[in-house]
Amino acid sequence: MLGTEMSGIGNATIAVVGLGYVGLPLAVEFAKKFPTIGFDINEGRVQELNNGHDHTLEVEDEYLSSVLVSDPNEQIGLYCSNQLKDIEECNYYIVTVPTPVDKNNRPDLTPLYKASETVGKVLKRGDIVIYESTVYPGVTEEECVPVLERISGLKFNEDFFAGYSPERINPGDKEHTVAKILKITSGSTPEAAEKVDRLYRSVIIAGTHKAASIKVAEAAKVIENAQRDINIAFVNELAKIFNRLGIDTDEVLEAAGTKWNFLKFKPGLVGGHCIGVDPYYLAQKAQEAGYHPEIILAGRRLNDGMGEYVAHEVIKLMVKKDIPVKGANILVLGITFKENCPDVRNTKVVDILHTLKDYDTNITIYDPWAEPAEVKHEYGWNSIKELDGVEACDAIILAVSHNEFKALNLTNLCKEKAVIYDVKGVLPKEISDARL
Repeated sequence: MLGTEMSGIGNATIAVVGLGYVGLPLAVEFAKKFPTIGFDINEGRVQELNNGHDHTLEVEDEYLSSVLVSDPNEQIGLYCSNQLKDIEECNYYIVTVPTPVDKNNRPDLTPLYKASETVGKVLKRGDIVIYESTVYPGVTEEECVPVLERISGLKFNEDFFAGYSPERINPGDKEHTVAKILKITSGSTPEAAEKVDRLYRSVIIAGTHKAASIKVAEAAKVIENAQRDINIAFVNELAKIFNRLGIDTDEVLEAAGTKWNFLKFKPGLVGGHCIGVDPYYLAQKAQEAGYHPEIILAGRRLNDGMGEYVAHEVIKLMVKKDIPVKGANILVLGITFKENCPDVRNTKVVDILHTLKDYDTNITIYDPWAEPAEVKHEYGWNSIKELDGVEACDAIILAVSHNEFKALNLTNLCKEKAVIYDVKGVLPKEISDARL
């Protein structure tokens, strides 16, 4: 593979390891200026991308096809592969694999270890390995680098170097795309940090911020989402309080928002692979250091309980309207973790479903964005992409604010006596019985 010489970067040939919501958009940006190999162990995903389609919808097919090349030796462009030999000649390896938590909410670094083993097999003298996966401070140098050293036989900061540049992808957001979001960069030596910064600066039009160290960059990323999680937990708690007091939460937040420094957060379900996960990474590291984080974990507990809370509120409303709960037909609008996005990872809508199931209700999940096969595989629930044939409902829960739902005539889907609950606060107040 031929490299592309750029000031301060060297003859750059780039491998992006992991072609999901984070890796693919990044690979596409680099492919505009550098020979870039997108590497993923999922053969189906690689084939899909080389055919010019991205099922995550983060990269439009036309845009993807414009940067694809059929030969990994092309001077500039993106070639996707699951073959290790195709990334042997790269000298920048960017790891963008997911960092989930296990069933006990403990950080699971398995994907990161496996990706590091893969890179270690092809690592050469002078190479730089950059991690983008969200982690707690210390993971890059204390967990990943030893794997690279063990597999490659090379010595860190003598034979190869590392960097960390946390991802800031917002799935489904077509305005704040990867090149338009300022990027934090860092490196294991001053020289490596400068190379990493220049590499990203060459494609990130919003610019970069070079952090003082890899640990600083890791910490900056993990607190971004912990901060949002805590703020959302606060307004979720307010929603619970104001519901008991008979006060409209939206009206309170609108009034408070007239002050210049009031932070405008809204109540809701907090899922996905970032905000609902990252605080556990920081909490884990804090506990290892002998500190029990109180606010971070309290926010997590409150947010994790919101799905169950919504379900119980719906049941209460049905009882007040004398609607029989057992055997009731309930339509849930949306199963993805956020609006206008097909991503169902760590969606908190399933908490609503599990609670309603305990009441022996008949649940229909309608989501035009989610793939039914993926929903079934991840959660064991059946979902539909069309509303045809759905029976009249005793209750409707708008759980995700897809654009398609805003155009629905929900009253036509209801029985004469029914409950409409608006989790997202996007429906006209006159048609909904309650909102979060």
